[in-house]
Amino acid sequence: MLQSPENNSQKSQFSSNPNSFNPVKTVSPPMEQATIGRSLVIKGEVTGSEALYIDGKIEGTINLADNRVTVGRNGIVAANISAREVVIMGKVTGNIQCVDRLDIRSEGSLTGDVVTQRISIEDGAFLKGSVQVRASEHKHDKAQQQQSKALSTESVKPSTEQPKAASAVAGR
Repeated sequence: MLQSPENNSQKSQFSSNPNSFNPVKTVSPPMEQATIGRSLVIKGEVTGSEALYIDGKIEGTINLADNRVTVGRNGIVAANISAREVVIMGKVTGNIQCVDRLDIRSEGSLTGDVVTQRISIEDGAFLKGSVQVRASEHKHDKAQQQQSKALSTESVKPSTEQPKAASAVAGR
């Protein structure tokens, strides 16, 4: 018995399991992102509250502390960048400070100093400058709490031993 594709699709839509043919899809809202196109040149300070994709040229400073900055393959940036996350596929000259992570892709180039929590550098990428990887504030706070807790429990413990110098003097 032959069935046409139309009959098959109708039959599938009305099967006893409603999710067998049409799985439930969750859709996250699109990330707000501004784009600087190839032909655009910006000189000055760039600030804002959304992610930024750069395929053009920027000279100055970029301050998007809570967002992501992506320098596309055609992007040329001569600026200090401060962002949550930075991805470099083009050319960047300037210092970078990331709250979370720096990712330099294989075709990317960075000349400048970096301060970040995490860094990823693909084969073929170029980096000239210093890199300072710091612990996250959450991990740093937790380590400090554990250290201070350990110190406070050590100072409370009664000592049953005499110091060696005192026992040596007492034994004469």
